[in-house]
Amino acid sequence: MVQANKMKSDAVDPTEEALIEEEVAYLSKRHRVSPAIVQEIIRRTGTSERSAVEREIRKGMARR
Repeated sequence: MVQANKMKSDAVDPTEEALIEEEVAYLSKRHRVSPAIVQEIIRRTGTSERSAVEREIRKGMARR
């Protein structure tokens, strides 16, 4: 079975993508983690909602 390789950026308009990038920058600076970690959390949880991402960051920091 062959699957089409769809990119998220194709489905998201540029203005929404810019807002997500601003959110990633804000959260990474606020919680002192790299933007890559925040992007991974967003990808894994499937949402870019601020409260959900912050909850996951706190869970990860509690493990350290």
